[in-house]
Amino acid sequence: MVGIVGYGSYLPRYRIKVEEIAHQWGRDPVTVKRGLMLNEKTVPGMDEDTITISVEAAKNALKRANIDPAEIGALYVGSESHPYAVKPSGTVVAEALGAVPNVHIADYEFACKAGTEAMFVAYGLVKADLVKYALAIGADTSQGAPGDALEFSASAGGSAFIFGKEGVIAEVLDTFSYTTDTPDFWRREGAFYPLHGGRFTGEPAYFKHILGAAKAILDKSGYKPADFAYAVFHMPNGKFPLTAGKRLGFTKAQMEPGWIVPLMGNTYSGSSPTGFAATLDIAKPDDLILLVSFGSGAGSDAFIFKMTKRIDDVRDKAEKLKSMLENNRIYLDYGQYAKYRGKIIMNE
Repeated sequence: MVGIVGYGSYLPRYRIKVEEIAHQWGRDPVTVKRGLMLNEKTVPGMDEDTITISVEAAKNALKRANIDPAEIGALYVGSESHPYAVKPSGTVVAEALGAVPNVHIADYEFACKAGTEAMFVAYGLVKADLVKYALAIGADTSQGAPGDALEFSASAGGSAFIFGKEGVIAEVLDTFSYTTDTPDFWRREGAFYPLHGGRFTGEPAYFKHILGAAKAILDKSGYKPADFAYAVFHMPNGKFPLTAGKRLGFTKAQMEPGWIVPLMGNTYSGSSPTGFAATLDIAKPDDLILLVSFGSGAGSDAFIFKMTKRIDDVRDKAEKLKSMLENNRIYLDYGQYAKYRGKIIMNE
């Protein structure tokens, strides 16, 4: 049995409401909220970045795994907003956790599926008996240009998953990846904000890859949508995952635990792993869970997990996602948000 032995998440306390951004740019907040199905988004504090978020999420994963960090043989951080262009995030995370020096480190980038990319590799290393435990993290402080549609959803947070063979809480039953060259979203070196192909981000990009990966793994495994307790799809907004799930034959009830992440307005790169973490917070032994990510550029990773009895023993050892979403929120106005995100550049 190979699978997840510990998981954890972290979300910043700072938030900005959709209404605040909409009023700044003369947009109707009711129309925006109805179209994106978002209420608010997380904003990283001035001392928070992908590295600090990764460390906090990983600490929560270690609480549930109850292992010595020195036993982690590989650590991977997936993000589209690594703090350094030439310096790994993973080395800082590993040092903070006490996982150095006998550990393999790598940073991954694949837009919004960088987190599941790290999970895919971590799982493979454990399955091949190359390491005892491997830690995969998806974390971000994603960017959206002022006034762009992405500004309503580009948010911050992260989730971490420790893979191993001992004490598994969610066994990996199958995996599949579906990838093409579809340039729907990009950010060149040195550019502060990403660009996107607007109407091309839906059908040619998101839905083609999500549906392609999901259908392929269902055909490969022999499972049907009705066999699953839950399904989690990448969440660039609240509407896309529900539409994808419906096309595949999943019900809203099957998607609701993971869907709570964008519904409560916290969608960001790595949102599918975080939606998955929210699902682990309530899943029962023997439940089947389908996870399908999406990264612009473009590709999707699909996983089928089966919950074990151990989930009931570890779930409450760290804070749950719903609590992070709902509690201790600090709301910012647009001026504070612009300051926190460095949107105002001062020339000397």
